[in-house]
Amino acid sequence: MEYTELEVWKKSRILVNSLYEITKRFPKDELYGLTNQMRKSAVSIPSNIAEGCGRRTSADTVQFLHISRGSLYELETQLYLALDQNYLEIDKHRDLLSQILKCKKLLNGFINYYKNL
Repeated sequence: MEYTELEVWKKSRILVNSLYEITKRFPKDELYGLTNQMRKSAVSIPSNIAEGCGRRTSADTVQFLHISRGSLYELETQLYLALDQNYLEIDKHRDLLSQILKCKKLLNGFINYYKNL
């Protein structure tokens, strides 16, 4: 199966797009701070899934999937920081956390699949 057909990759792209929309409204003085860091974390999620799928061994694939999972946790923390700074509303925060949780579950399942190969 091609990585572009994976549900986890598709959901993580949706998360990236949602995050970009939200961060467009952050203060301009955060462009090179939290905004940039959040965008990097988000982009890392589907990117590392894709890179992992392009690796030759299951162990290499799992390593990149773990990096992707780490980026999900990093982004989750950054969302809490953005909430603390009043850069986003609580409903947007909940929506993004829900998307992150869905990606975590899918990614954990994918990691377990590869570990059992």
